[in-house]
Amino acid sequence: MSMLDKLKGLLKGHEDTARKGVEKAGDAFDAKTGNKYQSQVDEAQRRINEQLGKQSPDDRS
Repeated sequence: MSMLDKLKGLLKGHEDTARKGVEKAGDAFDAKTGNKYQSQVDEAQRRINEQLGKQSPDDRS
């Protein structure tokens, strides 16, 4: 079992909480770097949200 599979198992049922944590961590990183890496952070957040298996609140229509 890979590390990603173990992590997914731990997060099962807590995707919304994990998503909020990812958003908060990305925002904190952007604040510390003065948004120098904002596009890379946004891409990482998007990919993590895809791995969680649900759309982020901002992507819902």
